Amino acid sequence: MERFIIEGGSKLHGSLNIKGAKNSMLPIMAATVLNSSSDSVELYNIPNIYDMHVMKKILQSLGYTVEFQNNSLLISPGKALNYSIPDELMREMRSSIFLMGPLLARIGRVKLTYPGGCSIGPRPIDLHFKGLEALGASIREENGYIEASASELTGTEIHLDYPSVGATENLMMASVLAKGKTVIHNAAKEPEIVDLQNFLNAIGCQIKGAGTEKLRIDGVKSASACSYRIIPDRIVAGTYLMAAAITRGDITLKEIIPSHLDAVVAKLKEAGVEVEATEDSLSVHNGQLKAVETLRTLPYPGFPTDLQAPMMALLTKARGDSLIVESIFEARFKHVEEFVKMNAQVTVRERNALITGVDRLVGAEVDATDLRAGASLVLAGLAAEGTTVINNVWHIDRGYEAMEKELNQLGARISRVNGPAGSVENF
Repeated sequence: MERFIIEGGSKLHGSLNIKGAKNSMLPIMAATVLNSSSDSVELYNIPNIYDMHVMKKILQSLGYTVEFQNNSLLISPGKALNYSIPDELMREMRSSIFLMGPLLARIGRVKLTYPGGCSIGPRPIDLHFKGLEALGASIREENGYIEASASELTGTEIHLDYPSVGATENLMMASVLAKGKTVIHNAAKEPEIVDLQNFLNAIGCQIKGAGTEKLRIDGVKSASACSYRIIPDRIVAGTYLMAAAITRGDITLKEIIPSHLDAVVAKLKEAGVEVEATEDSLSVHNGQLKAVETLRTLPYPGFPTDLQAPMMALLTKARGDSLIVESIFEARFKHVEEFVKMNAQVTVRERNALITGVDRLVGAEVDATDLRAGASLVLAGLAAEGTTVINNVWHIDRGYEAMEKELNQLGARISRVNGPAGSVENF
């Protein structure tokens, strides 16, 4: 079992370049299945994270040759395309469900099990199913397996009950090869949706409207290969901004898109953090932390649920009482129990968390229960007095490339102990 050992009390200083977004990379990797040419897809700015290696293995199981080197992927089609995804890989991460849409579009068949991933509350995939059925797919569930088939997908109007990012992306990938026009109403607006649209258009698809609530897709007969660079990861960037703020440090994050973090920057400023923006960077300067009246997680462009836990870590050191309302996932306060071990004062009632800032956090042995909870514990450990031990850091490896090395470059004192990283054949 891998652990982080953190010696707290060091202020972060320096600069970092932010790599590609996990939440863009995974659907785009899935979308390479749509390529029916013999040419390879090249993807750049790829983070070396656990989930990338899981998706890499899924593509290999489908018959692709996938090479990863220097934060780039070369995805080459094989002679035949499989339709069944191995159970053990489906269980590794939720984003494996993204293969449903492109496999149905490309070969008309897919077989898989329910996806795994972080345990942060129910994340039903009924919206995926409803949309795929509206396009003409037949979906059957039996003995824990999901089998979907379609002799032909036909464009239609789809109204999502909720602006689900995953459902929007899956339906985009399914409909690009459908016959006729598809319109997706109440679509998610996240920057990662825009990135997926740009990639799909780069391989010959025709989509308009990403970033708005209505997507218009004109089906094409086939898609080809391209070279594409993934957008920077706004969640990783937000985490490191908060890491600097909680240690009262000064850092600059480069190669990012500051507008993707507008809601985050607004809350950081409300919490007393000094933030400066340029065209492609954000800087945080030492400030006196103060409570925020209410922080509510919302779909983009609201405050992202993926940064709720790191922001809570920050607020444990802010003067006064702060309220966080988790509107997206009902079980996303599992980090609270671990914070309390470190002398934080947090009270949870249903989807509300009341945080009373304390003068000092103290080091403790804590458990990372999911990806973003694990990252938040790293932030708490950086600000705590003494030594913090974080167990199960493979959760953190799912979304942060060598987090301990990145933070140590900024002056943190973190060591990884007990063997090689993760599983997935120790990527």
